[in-house]
Amino acid sequence: MAIIGIDLGTTNSLAAVWRDGRSELIPNAAGDFLTPSAVSVDEDGGILVGRAARDRLISHPERTAARFKRFLGTSRTYTLGGRTFTPEELSSLVLRSLREDAEAYLGEAVEEAVVSVPAYFAEAQRAATKRAAALAGLKVERLVNEPSAAAVAGHIREGDEDKVCLVFDLGGGTLDVSLVERFGSVVSVTAVSGDNRLGGSDFDLAIARGFCDDCGLEFDGLAPRQRELLARQAEQCKMALSRQELVMLSVDDGTISASLTLSNEWLIRKCSALFRRMTVPIQRVFLDSGVSPQELDDLVLVGGSSHMPAVRRYISRFLHKEPVRDSRPDTAVALGAGICAGMKARAGDLKELVLTDVCPFTLGVARYNESEQGRDLMSPIIERNSVLPTSKMGVYYTVRDNQDKVDVQIYQGENRYCADNTLLGKLLVPVPPAPRGRQSVRIRFTYDINGLLEVEVVNEAGHAEHLVLQNQGMSPQEVQRRLQELSRLKLHPREQEACRAMVARGERLYAATVGSLREQVAEHLDWYQKILSSQEALKIAKATRRLDRFFDRAEAYLGDAALPPEPLNEEDAP
Repeated sequence: MAIIGIDLGTTNSLAAVWRDGRSELIPNAAGDFLTPSAVSVDEDGGILVGRAARDRLISHPERTAARFKRFLGTSRTYTLGGRTFTPEELSSLVLRSLREDAEAYLGEAVEEAVVSVPAYFAEAQRAATKRAAALAGLKVERLVNEPSAAAVAGHIREGDEDKVCLVFDLGGGTLDVSLVERFGSVVSVTAVSGDNRLGGSDFDLAIARGFCDDCGLEFDGLAPRQRELLARQAEQCKMALSRQELVMLSVDDGTISASLTLSNEWLIRKCSALFRRMTVPIQRVFLDSGVSPQELDDLVLVGGSSHMPAVRRYISRFLHKEPVRDSRPDTAVALGAGICAGMKARAGDLKELVLTDVCPFTLGVARYNESEQGRDLMSPIIERNSVLPTSKMGVYYTVRDNQDKVDVQIYQGENRYCADNTLLGKLLVPVPPAPRGRQSVRIRFTYDINGLLEVEVVNEAGHAEHLVLQNQGMSPQEVQRRLQELSRLKLHPREQEACRAMVARGERLYAATVGSLREQVAEHLDWYQKILSSQEALKIAKATRRLDRFFDRAEAYLGDAALPPEPLNEEDAP
């Protein structure tokens, strides 16, 4: 049975499969790669998905829904033809359609998939995506962030050249911005940010409202069918402006009649607030990653809405960087998801490829607030943009005399007060009664790329309590397997064989050298130990390669008496 990759989009969805050494897009029943993310209930009660449903947005708006991806993980419902649907139920119908198309194309059953999600999706939205997949008959253990999928697709296309890339992913309903480092066979996301309420449909709405303002119409006063018609016309004009300088937006349905000539300059003026919102997540990823715009090698634009010349010009001007021209904005995420499906299936030609991602939101626990009792403070344990998988620990002390238990509350979010963040779970751990501050607990969070979070709390007597928070879709057996893999993270990298060998090599060199060269060896060993303490795989891989190069040069000095033990090249210094 094949494992497929799916790009579940706000506007359109796609599927891909890894075979014959490449990621291959899967056509739908109509022969298209793009399947509109729309669902409609026919008059006889039948369900329409894709293009047929999208075409009914205007003729049967009361029976048709689109852009429901934006509301995954919320309590919103849709009533279509007298039937009520949740966003995940509607999404499951799109996923089922993609699964059936894949089975017809591949000629075999498809029961598992890797699904892409916006990098800035929170746990509730990710869990809802997995529920939708389960309703569609798909097992989904792995969700991949959309910019990460696009970065992997670019890596396969371009090869192993080391690069720092900014992936700007503007889809129909969401914006994701990721800073990605490609290092050898490792593709590592180092920082993510985004806006889950900014996408191409917001531009359609802004164009429609701008048209009404200039034509003396009241957009909110139009009938639902008229608003949908105008939004569709606005979308078509937006797409046309990607190919030509001027377009005519004209609406005439017997009740309203108006027309207006649009240009990219007009679009930028009417959508100025949306353009300003784009820059916020870009600035945030640079701040979080510690990388400056001047260090960028590539700017990669992904998502159908990045076709807009106004968007490309705005981002290029903001970053002083031209975007990569051979990127495939519409299909890059799906192709990357197909590659990730191949990795999940352990395809032999992908064994060397490593994808590391980051935690998009901070994970922490509630901390007692002395100055405002009753308003607990967020105490981060795993900061946002920590490389996954990761394992981090914090130590916390009792706050009351004779306190006999510690209530550990686990939160996700960036706000100072816990009440403004998302509660994920709770643990109650006993402690021996003692004066406040005398007893402590060690709280360790271990988090993996599939969204499984293990919380371990140990008191000073060694008593431990555990809590496993997981996305739906994992079997108990899979959870146990992942927990065993995560247990390795609790072993400090300096205890791992490759790192121990590198340290041992340095210690041998230290014993064999004298003078300034010995000082350099000691300096490099100290630097390497600090990198190991970060417990970040990409940093350790880079440091190991760099230290190996330094040791090679140092040994060359030792082996050639004609070479003086002068300082090594500046590029080899820590």
